Amino acid sequence: MAKIHVEGLYKIFGPNPKKALQMLSKGRSKDEIMAETRHGVGVNNATFEVHEGEIVVVMGLSGSGKSTLVRCLNRLITPTAGRILVDGRDVAAMDDAELRQLRQRKMGMVFQNFALFPHRTVKENAALGLEIQGMDKAKRLQQAEEALSMVGLDGWGESYPRQLSGGMQQRVGLARALALSPDILLMDEAFSALDPLIRRDMQDELINLQEKMRKTIVFISHDLDEALKLGDRIILMKDGAIVQIGTPEQILTSPANDYVARFVEDVDITKILTAESVMKRSEAVADLRTDGPRAALRKMRKHNIAHLFVVDHNHRLVGIVSADAAANLAGRGEEKLAEAICTEIKTVAPDTPAQDLFGIMADLPYPLAVVDESNKFKGVIVRGTLVAALAERGGAA
Repeated sequence: MAKIHVEGLYKIFGPNPKKALQMLSKGRSKDEIMAETRHGVGVNNATFEVHEGEIVVVMGLSGSGKSTLVRCLNRLITPTAGRILVDGRDVAAMDDAELRQLRQRKMGMVFQNFALFPHRTVKENAALGLEIQGMDKAKRLQQAEEALSMVGLDGWGESYPRQLSGGMQQRVGLARALALSPDILLMDEAFSALDPLIRRDMQDELINLQEKMRKTIVFISHDLDEALKLGDRIILMKDGAIVQIGTPEQILTSPANDYVARFVEDVDITKILTAESVMKRSEAVADLRTDGPRAALRKMRKHNIAHLFVVDHNHRLVGIVSADAAANLAGRGEEKLAEAICTEIKTVAPDTPAQDLFGIMADLPYPLAVVDESNKFKGVIVRGTLVAALAERGGAA
């Protein structure tokens, strides 16, 4: 089951939303509806899911409906039609008490403006949501201190917001949401008001936090670079409607229409593609248990290669053997490969950006191995396939 399931969601602003819904069903545009009825289409038939532990970035230009959409998820804005299920429960059907529980315990929200009380200390600001819950003062301040530590604000608890930089104030806003220990974080243009350098720092901080905490995050942004950096998936909106949902690579390499293509046309694709997306699976490997030098040479001849990667019984990479080294062993009558294996070789992780691969491979006399965190062999990258993959997807070598 998805953590958040949204189906056929609409939000119409105005006194007679049914009329606007009827016009939408007949294919009338957002602008036409505004001109004829003075009703605003905030969200138009949005359907999507957010899975536990992923970051989904909802993005689009100003007026695309992204902020309206995220405020519907916790019913800060009441939808006109459609369903929103959080852990299988219908948000639209919740009474006031259930809705308070949802906002105070299930969902935390971080806004673009820091919304800190200037007369309260940093720690007291971070503890605000817990205070609203009615938690004992000592306990809530301790929990707030722990949340401040998570976002790198150890020792700042007794300071006041005016004594903090913009980036630090936004960290307090994030700590306030984390102090509630919510399953879901809704972040509405959370970093948009920050200077570019501070903004990048906050993006890195969020990525680091996510690696530790694995929250379910819906992040609103109008910045494509931010979306590509943060998002496991991206939802792209225009005029209240969703025009494409996909991974960063899918959005860049397979745009759904001309609007998406124009949106992403200036992105450097080498920053998005990874080693895993440009590697090729290799059947030409030697098994340390069973393959000797002659078997290794046969595989090299068959696949027209001069080097062969060697793996153990768990498919973990042991090293690489060259044709010359294998031939030397075979000439001496040796039956084991171990003596010819070079174990000091360069490898990369599957998520290594493609832009980093050219430098790594510059003087490499053999293909580049891709291994996972357990050192299991995933595939190989050769310069020719790297250049071809980038060219196919619109990148440049």
